Amino acid sequence: MNNETAQQEVEREISFRTECGLYYSYYKQMLRAPSIQQGLSELINDNATESKRTINLLRRMNIYQEVFLGVLYRILPIQAYLEPVYFYIYTVFSLQAVYVIALFITSWLLSGSWLAGALTGVWYILNRVDTTRVEFTISLRENWSLPFFALQIAAITCYLRPHLKPIQQKVVLWLMFLATLCFCLTWQFNQFILLVQALIIFTLDCLDLISTEQVTCLYLVQVSSLLSVWLLQFCNSMILGSLALSFIVAALFVKHFQRGLKTGGLTARLGKLLLHTVLVLALTFTINYLAKQALQLRSDEHIFKFIKSKFGLGPTRDFDASLYLCEEAFGLLPLDTFDRLAGTLLAYPYLVTLIVLLVMLALLTLANLCDSSAVGRPPKGRFEERPICMRADVAYNLLHTVFFGLLALSTMRMKYLWTGHMCAFAAYGVCGKELWSLCLNTIHCNTKTKLRLIRYTVPLAILGFLCCKFWPKLMTEVSELREFYDPDTVELMTWISSKTPKKAVFAGSMQLLAGIKLCTGRVLTNHPHYEDRALRERTRQVYQIYARQSPEEVHRILRAAGADFVVMEDSVCYERRHGRGCRLRDLLDLANGHIMDGPGDNDPDLVHASHPRFCESVKTGGPAYTALFSRVFQNKTFHVYKLKKGKKRAKADREPVAMEDKTQ
Repeated sequence: MNNETAQQEVEREISFRTECGLYYSYYKQMLRAPSIQQGLSELINDNATESKRTINLLRRMNIYQEVFLGVLYRILPIQAYLEPVYFYIYTVFSLQAVYVIALFITSWLLSGSWLAGALTGVWYILNRVDTTRVEFTISLRENWSLPFFALQIAAITCYLRPHLKPIQQKVVLWLMFLATLCFCLTWQFNQFILLVQALIIFTLDCLDLISTEQVTCLYLVQVSSLLSVWLLQFCNSMILGSLALSFIVAALFVKHFQRGLKTGGLTARLGKLLLHTVLVLALTFTINYLAKQALQLRSDEHIFKFIKSKFGLGPTRDFDASLYLCEEAFGLLPLDTFDRLAGTLLAYPYLVTLIVLLVMLALLTLANLCDSSAVGRPPKGRFEERPICMRADVAYNLLHTVFFGLLALSTMRMKYLWTGHMCAFAAYGVCGKELWSLCLNTIHCNTKTKLRLIRYTVPLAILGFLCCKFWPKLMTEVSELREFYDPDTVELMTWISSKTPKKAVFAGSMQLLAGIKLCTGRVLTNHPHYEDRALRERTRQVYQIYARQSPEEVHRILRAAGADFVVMEDSVCYERRHGRGCRLRDLLDLANGHIMDGPGDNDPDLVHASHPRFCESVKTGGPAYTALFSRVFQNKTFHVYKLKKGKKRAKADREPVAMEDKTQ
């Protein structure tokens, strides 16, 4: 590979920002391995992702998709026609097409009209700023998993449809299992999404909207998927200790032993439901606590710290929780989101459909609870005898959009679980029979002809308006060619590749180190995949380069992590993106009990640090710093220092690194 080609590859690879670069590096590693078996062996016994540690990447991370694509690219005869990076990108974009198809199917099943599917697809594309992040973060785990999640929702919708034959139910259950398995296998946060889904199923069961058999089958699909992923991830203890698994076990156990839950009058049934809910939740937390104690599991504690801190229930100075709380993506959903959704006419039919169906659900629930003769799923024909009825598939999708909508409102990053389904749900409202029948009944003019006319006229009018308004803008965006330009990062990666040993260990920020792993293949001290307690502690220690620490202490920390070089970024050391209290240096000062920089209030128990900020002071070249660190590279953005090993170990230095000060 000549220098020009190598630089072009680096320029392309640095566009995989933060954790995306880390995941893509394993796809690249599979392609460069001498054989498929050797590539798998290197991933199972990896000692380059975390220095001084050998980890099983297939157990720690959700990278089966990179392994699968790497194997597929090697065995298919496409190497001469398609570069590996484009094969990867096209696969991810193809999955987004699967996502839209799944939403199309869901809305079609709900409404009985293909126009609902077409409207869903158009809304998804026009609202892509709020429905997907695939344009900018291609290899992000959610871009792999959400298409399978949408397929699973479509399968659940089909399974809950009335008059489904037994053989059809079995086929749909298997499809549901495969979709859930793929979803869980491709995203580390699968357990929390399945927990929300299990709560939806639990609610449907409590409100007597689906049968006991359906509840059990849906739970078992979730459990079998989680256990299959547990096996595929080499018995990953984080899955066995998940709240989702604990909740499903508790719900099934209590349901089995608590008889007569759906009998009695309104007051008796409300009391039984309250007791049932308390028992399930109490048993859930008990099982989860015992499982985590038995497994010595603390990998996901940072997520619960974040949740506690977000709602004011936990410590506000915890470093891990603060990293999340200070990011806009983990804040409340911005109000301008609704302005964008209203601009494409999505918000209005969605809200109308949501409100009307919630009222219908409340009335139907009250009727079910008052019906003391009902035990389990009502027999066929019972709903038709009532003025208000709701199909089980509609009820599931209603609760799905409510639960995930609340999740999105509380945490902006979770909106991508909500907005895609919102398109399908709103399209159902526009094209479905139930809402238009209700409207026509209200004005006493409900006939089959008028119902059919309005069900086809309104969605066609909306589609025509959207095409006229957004088609020119869409064509302009498609014709735009954008270029990612970051010469300082390219220069850094080129220098590392050419001037440092291949086994050199680098310390720095998680985001930058992921890029170093991808572009240079060097060993890292830490990385952005944060689901490991030991790694989180090491990251906090390595980040002391941006805190007020003595050079001796920083050198000790970095040497303990096995670092040979440390890369410091001016954008982190002098950060202005966040306000005071949320800058990385502020989070470190608070965690260390030090007063923060700049004007503003400080907690009374904080004290002045006894040392200056390391990332600033090391540039002065004082004797205390030059005795332990030597600067070997510099440009406008990055400063690289080599760690000295002390006088007694100076002769043991592995390879000299040429001094290059490239001040621009």
